[in-house]
Amino acid sequence: MECVDVHKAKEILDQGQITIVDIRDGQSYAQAHIDQAISINDNNIEEFLTSANKENPLICYCYHGFSSQNAAQFFNEQGFKTVYSIDGGFEAWRATYPTVTNS
Repeated sequence: MECVDVHKAKEILDQGQITIVDIRDGQSYAQAHIDQAISINDNNIEEFLTSANKENPLICYCYHGFSSQNAAQFFNEQGFKTVYSIDGGFEAWRATYPTVTNS
């Protein structure tokens, strides 16, 4: 598990073949999220773990980058080969890359 700033996260995303997960609450995800992010919660985590390609790098983020560190560690323990957490979370991403997807 590695913590990366938003610039490094964008570089990784731009390379493609990556999974990005949003661990914030569903309402926050619905309001705005990083393009291609999958909302992960207690209701869909098991399905995600069985269907995700664990060979692809995984980036996870939360609001400010604290909870996603624990989530990244969890995903690493579940067999994902390369896992990143975004320092500063969605708020840092939005401040740097104001264009985000609204559902």
